[in-house]
Amino acid sequence: MENKEHNNSKIILAALAGVAIGVAIGYFLNSDKKDEILNDLKEGASKLKDNLSEKFNDLKTPAEDHLKNPTT
Repeated sequence: MENKEHNNSKIILAALAGVAIGVAIGYFLNSDKKDEILNDLKEGASKLKDNLSEKFNDLKTPAEDHLKNPTT
């Protein structure tokens, strides 16, 4: 019986989380600052992409060199 109650609690919490997310999305879509928030998110995503690309390139060159000339 406890397992069923535990599952019911999980379902209720998931439903409440879904409602909260829905309310947050509705508030965001009706917000006067949504364009500003979207621009900030786009700028942050662009910076993250650039940083990740730079880090990848920093690791790529040594890895390629090692594959071309492995040490034994």
